[in-house]
Amino acid sequence: MPDTVFLIVAIATAGVITLALRALPFAVVQPLRRSRFIARLGTWMPAGILLILAVVVLRDQIVAAPERWWAVLVATAITIIVHLISRRRALVSIAAGTAAYILLINFG
Repeated sequence: MPDTVFLIVAIATAGVITLALRALPFAVVQPLRRSRFIARLGTWMPAGILLILAVVVLRDQIVAAPERWWAVLVATAITIIVHLISRRRALVSIAAGTAAYILLINFG
C-alpha cells in the first residue's frame, strides 16, 4: 500500500494540473480576441464545417443507393428552399428535408 504522503502529493499534483488546464483557455482568450485571424475563423469556420458535413453525407447517401440519387438531390433542394423561406431556421429546414427524403425513398 502506498505511503500517505505519496498519495497526498499525487492528489495535489493532479489537482494543480487539472486547475491549470481548466484556467489555460481563460488566460489565452484575451490576446486572441484582438486577432483578425481568429475573427475570420469565427466567421468562416462554421460554414466550412457544415459544407464538409453536407458533402460527405450527400456523397455517402449517393454511394449507398446510387439508384436513388434523385431523392438526395430533391431533398437537398427542399432543405435549401425551406431554409431560405423560413428565415434561416435550421430545425425547420432540416425537418423538411429529412421528411422529404424519407417520403421520396419510401413512396417515390
